[in-house]
Amino acid sequence: MSELTLGQLIAAASERAHLLFEGTEVAHRSCGITIAETFGRATAPYQALRRGGITGCGECGAIRAGELVLGELLGDPDPTGTVTPALRTAAFRYRELWQQSVDRGAATTLVCNDLTGQFGDFTGPDRRAFCTRIATAVAGAVATTLAEQEALPPLPPRPAR
Repeated sequence: MSELTLGQLIAAASERAHLLFEGTEVAHRSCGITIAETFGRATAPYQALRRGGITGCGECGAIRAGELVLGELLGDPDPTGTVTPALRTAAFRYRELWQQSVDRGAATTLVCNDLTGQFGDFTGPDRRAFCTRIATAVAGAVATTLAEQEALPPLPPRPAR
């Protein structure tokens, strides 16, 4: 098997997030879990990001998950350490990338209820498609950021369910 190019790796991360969030070929994952699982991170803590911190009043769980993945992979493992130069650079770059690629629709904030409220039914297909596009764009932004830091981990195998 030939090695994937950087562009193919970034596309593969985006495609994985789409697969996980959309929920048609495998079971649906929430926004935060989608991003965590795409990059091989433990998913349990990311459950708190579901629907804007469970309440809907928090910021987009996919975008927040991207920040946390960067912290896990680029942050200082010493709890008393300072922000690493790689994480600082990545945080600014990631923000720039998701701001370019995430379509908020009519929402003026990143609060989940603002983003999803424009669709009425939270469980409806329009909202799910909207959030699938966000998770896909976020995965691409995270993958690009990690690749630029030469820290893009191998993607885990496709889930069976």
